[in-house]
Amino acid sequence: MEITYYGQSCFLLDLGGTKVLFDPFISPNPLASAIELDSIECDYILLSHGHQDHVADAEYFLKKTGATLVANFEIVSWYQNKGVENGHPMNIGGKVHLPFGTVKMVNAIHSNALPDGTYGGAAAGFVVESGEKTFYFAGDTALTLDMKLIGERYRLDFAFLPIGDNFTMDVEDALVAANYVNVKKIIGMHYDTFPYIEIDHVEALELARRQQKELILMEIGQTVEL
Repeated sequence: MEITYYGQSCFLLDLGGTKVLFDPFISPNPLASAIELDSIECDYILLSHGHQDHVADAEYFLKKTGATLVANFEIVSWYQNKGVENGHPMNIGGKVHLPFGTVKMVNAIHSNALPDGTYGGAAAGFVVESGEKTFYFAGDTALTLDMKLIGERYRLDFAFLPIGDNFTMDVEDALVAANYVNVKKIIGMHYDTFPYIEIDHVEALELARRQQKELILMEIGQTVEL
């Protein structure tokens, strides 16, 4: 499985040849200024919630590529009203079988609105079971005991967890979350983009090491294989 990081909480995953883009916020992000949007292709776009720092480039990619949007009912409806043709609405607790695997929408503790202030429904995370790996994309969330249910129901290979504090979990809470969902490998997200969420990388990596976790802090534009 190839994973490419585009900053904030935006990742492109190649799942057996299907390209799945999560929470595209690239063009307004000064840290991602070297990324060319035209170079990115995707078949599906998964949106955890409607805040600008997760959806800024969603409409561009949806209309450019014809990708299918997977998100909650309110978000999919909002984009359909903007002329997006392909959408699959979901809600917390539901799952859908897609060509690359199964997507389960799970709870996230966070506020949610779309860029124009429209109500965005419930914020969410996703558990994805593909033919290659099973993983948890937490979205923007606080630490919650609901995560224990994920650890009980799934055998995860790794998790994408927010670590920037202020708006979401910090590193310490993310390490607790990793215990709840039973993963050793964490891909950090939602950090450094704004002053509110800047982190000390050395300290974060040391905290993870002490708890025998592998915290991966990817460089923007970097691709790794897991």
